[in-house]
Amino acid sequence: MAIRDYYQKHKRLTTLSAICLLALLTLGMVLRARSGDPRYLTATVQRGDITATVQATGTINPLTTVPVGSYVSGTVGYIFADFNTQVQAGQVVAQLDPAIYEAQVIQARGNLANAQANVQNLEAGLVAMQAAIQTNEANLARLQASAAYARTNAARVADLFKQGILAQDQNDLTQSTADQAEAQVRAGQAILNQSRAQLNQAKAQLLQARAQVEVQTGVLKQAETNLRYTTILSPIDGTVVARNITVGQSVAASLQAPNVFTIAQDLTRMQVYAKTDESDTGSIKIGTDVTFQVDAFPTETFHGRVSTIRLNAYTVQNVVTYDTVIDFENAEEKLRPGETAYVTIPTGYASNVLRVPNAALRFTPDMPRRDLEALYTHYMIPPAARTSHLGGMQVVWKLAPGKKLEPVPVKVGITDYSFTQLLEGNLKEAEVLVTGQEMERTAAQPQGQFPGAPRFGGPRR
Repeated sequence: MAIRDYYQKHKRLTTLSAICLLALLTLGMVLRARSGDPRYLTATVQRGDITATVQATGTINPLTTVPVGSYVSGTVGYIFADFNTQVQAGQVVAQLDPAIYEAQVIQARGNLANAQANVQNLEAGLVAMQAAIQTNEANLARLQASAAYARTNAARVADLFKQGILAQDQNDLTQSTADQAEAQVRAGQAILNQSRAQLNQAKAQLLQARAQVEVQTGVLKQAETNLRYTTILSPIDGTVVARNITVGQSVAASLQAPNVFTIAQDLTRMQVYAKTDESDTGSIKIGTDVTFQVDAFPTETFHGRVSTIRLNAYTVQNVVTYDTVIDFENAEEKLRPGETAYVTIPTGYASNVLRVPNAALRFTPDMPRRDLEALYTHYMIPPAARTSHLGGMQVVWKLAPGKKLEPVPVKVGITDYSFTQLLEGNLKEAEVLVTGQEMERTAAQPQGQFPGAPRFGGPRR
C-alpha cells in the first residue's frame, strides 16, 4: 500500500526516472557494442616446486595366480572348496565320478595278467624246444656213427668183392645200407635244423610277449593315473578366487584342460598392471614409488613401487600401451583382485624453480598470419620455438605497455599439467603472461558468438 500511495503521489517523477534509467542502459550497451578492443586473460610467472607425473589406469592382480584344471573328463561328484576358501597344497578341492576309470584300471590289470601268463607259457615252450633240440642232436650223432660204420663196411665188402670172395649181391646190399645211413643222417640234420628254427621263432615270440607285458604295464599306469586325476588337488597354498564348476556338471577335457578353479597364492602381496602410453614409458623408472586409488576406498591413497615395464605391447585403435607392473603390500587384504586402480607415477621433480602457466604456452594471438610472422621476425623468435618445439622450445606472450603483445622464446622442462618448468628465457618472477584473449562482440559478429568468450588457439588465416 505504501508503494502504491507513493506512486500515485509522484507518478510523473517515477515515470521520468524510469525513462532516464532505460536511456542510460541503452547508451551503455551501444558503447559496449562499438568497443572492439581486445581484453586479455593473464597469469604471472611463479616460483615453486614441480612434480611431473604419468596418469594411468590399471587392474589389481595377485602376485601369483594358478588356474586349476581337470586332466580327465567326467561328472563332478563333490566340491570341497568355494569362493574365498583358504586351501593348502595337496588339499582335495573337487572329486569327479571315478566309476569309468576304476573299470579301466580293472581291465588294464586283466590284460597285464594275460600278457604275463603268455610270457610264462612261451618260456615253458622254449624249455621244451631246447630239450627236443638236445634229443635231435643226440639222434643225429647216432645216425652219423651208423653212417660211418656203414661206409667202412661197404669199403671192406667192396675189397672182398674185387678179390672174388663175396658175391655181387652182397656188395650191392652193403652199398645200399651205407647210402641209407647217409640219408638218415641228412634227415636227422634237417630235423635238428627245424627244431632250432622253431626255437628261434619261440624266442622271438617270447620277446614280443614280454614287450606286450611292458605295453600293458604302461596301460595300467595310465589307467591308474587317470583314476587319481579324478581327485582334483590344490597345487599351492592360497585362496580360491574363482570356482567354475557345480555338482553334476560334466567336465570335458578332450582338447584342453578346463579351468575349474583359480587360486591366488598370496593376497597380502599384490600387483597393479597399469596401462601406460608408449610416449610415457621412456620417463618411467624401475623402483619409482607410486600412488594409486581405487573406487572402493575413494578417500585413501595406496602406495607401491614400479617393478617392471613389460615388453609385450597392446595396440587398441592405433594406441600402443605397455603394462607397467607395480608391486604393493596388501597386509590387511583390503584390496581385491580385479579392482580398477587409478595410478599416479612420478617421473620428475624440480624444487624452487620458475614456473610458467601451461595456458600461456598454448596461447597464440588472434591475428592474421602475416602480422604474426612479422612479430616473430621482429623479436627474432627461432623457428623451433614456433613450429617444431624441438629441445623444449616454446613461445609465450608478454603484455607490453599499450596492450601490445610481445613474443618471448623460452625453453621449458617438466610439467605437472598446470605449470611447466622454465629452463631458459627472458622472464622474471611475477612477470605477467597472456593466457587467453577476450573479444567483445561487434555489430558485424554473428549472433551465435557471445561477448566475453575467451579465445585460444592459432591465428586466423
